[in-house]
Amino acid sequence: MEAAFIEAEKIAKNHYENFPVVSLMVPKNKRKYLAVIYQFARTADDFADEGDETSETRLKNLDNWLNNFNACLEGNYESNFWMAVHNTINSNIIQPENFRNLISAFKQDVQKARYSSFDELIDYSKRSADPVGRLVLELHSIHDEKLNEFSDMICSALQLTNFWQDVAVDLKKDRIYIPQEDLEKFNVSEEDLFNHNFTDNFLELMKFQIERTRKMFDEGKKLIDYLPGKLKFQIKWTILGGEKILSQIEKIDYNVLATRPKLSKYNYLFLFVKALLTA
Repeated sequence: MEAAFIEAEKIAKNHYENFPVVSLMVPKNKRKYLAVIYQFARTADDFADEGDETSETRLKNLDNWLNNFNACLEGNYESNFWMAVHNTINSNIIQPENFRNLISAFKQDVQKARYSSFDELIDYSKRSADPVGRLVLELHSIHDEKLNEFSDMICSALQLTNFWQDVAVDLKKDRIYIPQEDLEKFNVSEEDLFNHNFTDNFLELMKFQIERTRKMFDEGKKLIDYLPGKLKFQIKWTILGGEKILSQIEKIDYNVLATRPKLSKYNYLFLFVKALLTA
């Protein structure tokens, strides 16, 4: 089991994200648990997204992942990793439903490629992103529904930020996360997207999405005042990472059809110092 925890930390540290997954600011006794949660989500996400597998194979892999999860709760371990998952849940009083919600969202990724409304997109985020924030709070023995709601705002904003960052990437997978109602409102067609037509209408569409996402970050920031020192810093750093991506989208004049913004090591260092001074 300890080998599984070590492997999980290695995976978390080596995989690119818009935010620091397992940093030195996470209490040492919590890092291995957070890394296991990350590996669980990252692996399931890869089942849904990576490689050239058919939809049927992807869904089968996700079903097997869910079955292995349910089995580990009964003490039946497919591998050492699942022993580490079970230990993470038992050691930190974690709600298993958060893990199941993540798998539900990844299965939806395989089966659904368009979203009619913003509410529909948020419903997806409640299962794809919000459970991660709730799991982090549970790791720190925080069980408060109001704080969960603030966390949900942060996590959904991070999920939306990833969507706006990856518009061109998702188009290659025939996925459009921009709500259909917004495409109609700003008179942007799917043909415009697939042809990478950067128009004034598309600019205004993305500007609208960025402003809405910023407001969600602002609401979620209320969580920070209720957090203990190291977690406060970690969440502040994470929010700054998401907001920096939004700023980079603004800097390229919202043309995410041509350029995918990405944080550099310098960005991380700058945000680290900023978070340290403000958190």
